Amino acid sequence: MAVVGVLALQGSYNEHMAALRRIGVSGVEVRKPEQLQGLDSLIIPGGESTTMAKLANYHNLFPALREFVGAGKPVWGTCAGLIFLANKAVGQKSGGQELIGGLDCTVHRNFFGSQLQSFETELSVPMLAEKEGGNNTCRGVFIRAPAILDVGSDVEVLADCPVPADRPSITITSGEGVEEEVYSKDRVIVAVRQGNILATAFHPELTSDSRWHRFFLDMDKEYQAKAFSALSLSSTSRDVQDGSKNKPLDLPIFE
Repeated sequence: MAVVGVLALQGSYNEHMAALRRIGVSGVEVRKPEQLQGLDSLIIPGGESTTMAKLANYHNLFPALREFVGAGKPVWGTCAGLIFLANKAVGQKSGGQELIGGLDCTVHRNFFGSQLQSFETELSVPMLAEKEGGNNTCRGVFIRAPAILDVGSDVEVLADCPVPADRPSITITSGEGVEEEVYSKDRVIVAVRQGNILATAFHPELTSDSRWHRFFLDMDKEYQAKAFSALSLSSTSRDVQDGSKNKPLDLPIFE
């Protein structure tokens, strides 16, 4: 059974723990670096990203979190967790906040506006339906949500959604202090995968649909299978080398 950690500094970690229990998995709450040891995968929940970053700094979690992501273990960030995992975040206050990184994308911290502009919508998720069954749509709960403005070539887009008509103008201050419009498309990316990293701008843990959590567990199974395969290959290679060392020398026979 996979050991799934849930970063429990602030935000909806209890809801993720409950979602895991519903599919027969016991999550482990993580608040300190040493608690990452022995985990197979990690969920970084939604919440208030600035507060989460301050608490992560207080507990010296960032180096251990970066090491965990870099080790190739599955990591899933929802909402604020998405912001944490992005290589670049815009729409932040002066000075910004520290990021874990690893996900080749640019995320806008408050793309959909304030808390009052939170919303729910149906998202088209054919890949999720193909992998986990069910409908081709899922319910997306967006609470003061971020969105992904662009992604690298290795990032797979899993879902996007229409940009709400009442969305505030998205601007960013350049180095010269000039505000520039940076997003004008009618749809925006809200779910992606890059290797061992899954990220959603919305909150699957706040719905009864367990497919995203099952999909994440399948990512963990993929990781375990690759790790086992690599270990087997390494063991076989050692056995061959040891066998050649212990094999008696075949001396040439001269007639």
